[in-house]
Amino acid sequence: MNEPRPPQCQRHLDPRSLGHSPTARLHLSSLAFRCATRADIPALNALIRESAAALSEGFYTPEESAAAIQYVFGVDTTLVDDQTYFIASLDGTDVACGGWSRRGALYGGDQRRMEEAPLLDPRVDAARIRAFFVSPRFARRGIGRQMLEYCTAAAVAEGFSSLELMATLPGVPLYEQCGFRALEPVVDTMPNGVGVRFVRMRRELPASGPST
Repeated sequence: MNEPRPPQCQRHLDPRSLGHSPTARLHLSSLAFRCATRADIPALNALIRESAAALSEGFYTPEESAAAIQYVFGVDTTLVDDQTYFIASLDGTDVACGGWSRRGALYGGDQRRMEEAPLLDPRVDAARIRAFFVSPRFARRGIGRQMLEYCTAAAVAEGFSSLELMATLPGVPLYEQCGFRALEPVVDTMPNGVGVRFVRMRRELPASGPST
């Protein structure tokens, strides 16, 4: 399969055109997306650590949270280079990050590669939804949902008709609301021996498009 040309940063997708409710547009009308670059990675990793530590409370034990932050949660530079990892900004402040992938890996940052990442075939494979994190100061405002819609639209534009992801426990309710179904629970044992719980999930997209 030929290496595709990454289109997202060359043909910017307008998040307000992706089927959001009028209420979401009203409250998040200044939410903007841009492709992450390698220069953004240190700040994104800091945002990811902050988000994971705060929003994992009540879902993970302190040991699970610390192990996941050390070994799993972080930017995957491959997505940045593919121009499929995005930053959401609200009124000029970076508030979230997340992406999708045309490659096979389901999760994992640069600090611990989880699996090989061959290019997927959109005719038979599901695009990957990857590494969604929202700043705790901006959580529960619909930003994660809009990021998901943005990434879904990008995947659909490349011919994908289904999505898969490895959800953190705090993320499961959002993904269920957005049409994902659980495939299997997963316990990933970290190099320090701590098992961290995830849920593998999938969504089949309607033929009419990505709107939730």
